[in-house]
Amino acid sequence: MARPTTKWGVVSTFKGAPNDVLSFAAHHLDLGAHRLFLFLDAPNPEAQAALKAHPKIRVFTCDDAHWRRLGLKRPVKHQARQTANATDTYHRKGGEVDWLIHIDVDEFLWPDRPMADRLADLPAETMCARIRPVEALAGDGTLFKGFIPPGPDRAATVARLYPRFGAHVKGGFLSHLAGKLFVRTGLEPLVVKIHNVFQGEQMNPGEREMPQTLLLHCHARSWEDWIAAYRYRLAHGSYRAELAPARPRDKGGLTLHEVLTEIEAVEGDTGLRSFYDEMCADTPALRRALEAEGLLHRCALHLDAKRQKHFPDSC
Repeated sequence: MARPTTKWGVVSTFKGAPNDVLSFAAHHLDLGAHRLFLFLDAPNPEAQAALKAHPKIRVFTCDDAHWRRLGLKRPVKHQARQTANATDTYHRKGGEVDWLIHIDVDEFLWPDRPMADRLADLPAETMCARIRPVEALAGDGTLFKGFIPPGPDRAATVARLYPRFGAHVKGGFLSHLAGKLFVRTGLEPLVVKIHNVFQGEQMNPGEREMPQTLLLHCHARSWEDWIAAYRYRLAHGSYRAELAPARPRDKGGLTLHEVLTEIEAVEGDTGLRSFYDEMCADTPALRRALEAEGLLHRCALHLDAKRQKHFPDSC
């Protein structure tokens, strides 16, 4: 007898241009998601209409009425809003799927075979499965760089790939290294955080790595995209001041916030562009260097085609 198909879903809270939102949804529908729970952190009527019409999508606007329903005053930090929506979805809607993952609108699951099969193959004692990120090279959206893992060779690898700025960037990544978690539904009580979950006092019960699946993180699609998001990230996001430096303070470690602030103060936009070019740009030299280190991933998302397939009336 064939085993039942494993149902999985995505929950996300975000702001974004309509095409970005629909591309995110279309990609995960194309992978076989049974349900998408999408929370619009700001009004987006064009995207909302298209999303609402799809039978596998549940779309919510995070207005004052929404937060009253959750018994909350609107959290100031977007991370807290994401956590509140993901946790509420897990408890109220988790019964619609077997596994649920919280990811952002610029993140795309990339399994080596159907996601449902990958999840079905996990041992029964696995309660959550971690998917590690790769970061986009800004270019045509098909090339991604892998994380440089800890170890005695990391510093030398970083220096070869990113000679000017790499020492201050963890593993060569501008954004998170932790990845995101698929969580088996039905665990009580559970709080869904950005990169971890808590069942009471226990963090990430029954955690297992899922190395055959990547999380494609399109952190910087172009210089224009990166510089437009830079100021917000510096104040509130992945470059904010309270995050830890890449290496200990007593070994000269600086936070990314400090590095970028100093670059901007001394060199202005020219310096920021130099930083971007070394860390993010899809140049032949960086491509060759990453390939030599086994850190170059080719993943063609074909988002326009997927959006046309799943939302033909909105394209």
